[in-house]
Amino acid sequence: MTRADDMRTAFQALSEIAIIGQLADAALRQVLPEELSVAGFGVLNHFTRLGLESESPTKLARAFQVTKGAMTYTLQQLEALKYVHIEDNPADARAKVVRVTKAGARAREDAIRRVDPGMRALVEAIGAKEFERAMPFLVKVRRILDAARG
Repeated sequence: MTRADDMRTAFQALSEIAIIGQLADAALRQVLPEELSVAGFGVLNHFTRLGLESESPTKLARAFQVTKGAMTYTLQQLEALKYVHIEDNPADARAKVVRVTKAGARAREDAIRRVDPGMRALVEAIGAKEFERAMPFLVKVRRILDAARG
């Protein structure tokens, strides 16, 4: 293979990953409760996935690569639903800290249950081993791209 072929294949792989992300978001949107956005679910899931007790809105915005304003909007929606609590940061009164509430944890678990049938169908169609084999590659790509964003 030539360098041009290598670049074309890498671009195609990243395009496929992007399309998969869009399709997964659309499928998620269809099963989430009407009041919970994909972005809101992402925030709730972020806390659980990383085992976070609290996080600043600025760090959340950076993690999701959105503006602070966009994250503030999502957090305000979650707070109105009583899924998160936003309070002054005890270490810096100018800053805020976000904590997931018990209701937020339950909402995330409910969303996971709603996604389960689609995930089961996907695993049955593709096979768990295929997902397992893909993980090292996907993790490597994510880590490299994450490190490159600065």
